[in-house]
Amino acid sequence: MKIFVESIDRGIWDAIENDPFVPKFEKDNVFIEKTWSQWTETESKTVQFDCIAKNIITSALNSNEFFRVSQYA
Repeated sequence: MKIFVESIDRGIWDAIENDPFVPKFEKDNVFIEKTWSQWTETESKTVQFDCIAKNIITSALNSNEFFRVSQYA
């Protein structure tokens, strides 16, 4: 799986190994989630890696596994 995912883009494998990326900004020592329109191009690409990773993983599941996993998404 790792070789397949890395062959698409190394950023996708990083998304699988790490927590989902949520773009945030700091205001008064508090981190606040950015709205979609505030994302930079880099942040948007990183979030896209998360989406692609989820798609690859769920596409590899059989229908029974998919329905069990999709209840938690």
